[in-house]
Amino acid sequence: MHRGYTPHGNNLLSVLRDEDIALIDPWLSEWTLPRGHVLCEAGDPVRFCYLPRHAAVAAFVIPTESGSAVESAIVGREGALGGIVSHGRIPAFARATVLQGGSFYRIAATDLEKAKQASPTIHGLFVRYADCLLAQVFQSVACNASHTIVQRAARWLEAAIERSGGDEVMLTQEQFAGLLGVGRSYASRVLQQLKAEGIVAIRRGTLRVADRDALAARACGCNQAVRDHFDEVLRGVYPQG
Repeated sequence: MHRGYTPHGNNLLSVLRDEDIALIDPWLSEWTLPRGHVLCEAGDPVRFCYLPRHAAVAAFVIPTESGSAVESAIVGREGALGGIVSHGRIPAFARATVLQGGSFYRIAATDLEKAKQASPTIHGLFVRYADCLLAQVFQSVACNASHTIVQRAARWLEAAIERSGGDEVMLTQEQFAGLLGVGRSYASRVLQQLKAEGIVAIRRGTLRVADRDALAARACGCNQAVRDHFDEVLRGVYPQG
């Protein structure tokens, strides 16, 4: 854990004015978290807000009765997880987990609330981000209901590499299937199809995107809809890859 950072690596913080950064800085700490680390379980009181930095990526996932966990939204350097609008302490509805390990800023939900109360700019920023995150969840629901598994798989991979800024996602085929809410064999067939088309390369525990343009062509338009909403509500925050 380290203090005294400069506000780079998280796009949401980077749009704040210097005086607002100075206000929030004393309460922020830096944490390096590994893939698979659980930030918060469903039902736990929300005690902290986490802001991914650089290539770090996390996700909200919904545990199912079968024991799997289906992704509802992924969050990278464009956003935050936990206590975004609420004062914290209320139970979390979804599990928040690290998908791609790396650096995160962490702030207690109570301290974030103090910063919101002290600065209308900080309050407005998190309210607008909450609107963008809700739009992302809405779009994910629509995507799952109306698009093919190939489109959904391509859309998910495209969103993940945009947030990480690289070409690889450290994920097993079983984990990928769970996040998409489909069986492992089904997900494996889809990935093999994308591999045969030269779009992805598959290594043990890693999916690498070999052709971003072809991946975008295979994906549905859901990511673009989310980008457009971010640009309308929080211009300059959505990651550019």
